[in-house]
Amino acid sequence: MQKHPVTPRTESEKQAVVNRLKRIEGQVRGIQKMVEEDRYCIDILIQISAITAALKKVGFEVAERHVKHCVRHAVESGDGNEAIDELMAVLKQFSK
Repeated sequence: MQKHPVTPRTESEKQAVVNRLKRIEGQVRGIQKMVEEDRYCIDILIQISAITAALKKVGFEVAERHVKHCVRHAVESGDGNEAIDELMAVLKQFSK
């Protein structure tokens, strides 16, 4: 991973991401309980799909912030190609 200047997240940005992750954590615990209770497989799969979508949404929000702050800064300082290559590599992983 390359070293780029970090634009610290505001407290409200951090709290919004943390709140979403806590909600997802609760959903995962709910699935564990569903498995323990031998719930219908389709119901479990639907919940797994919801969690996957929620995680992707958080990821895209983090990526958007990265582009607007870190990548923009890298482009303005002449290191744009490296920052874009790094972001594209992560987005390829994200789309798997």
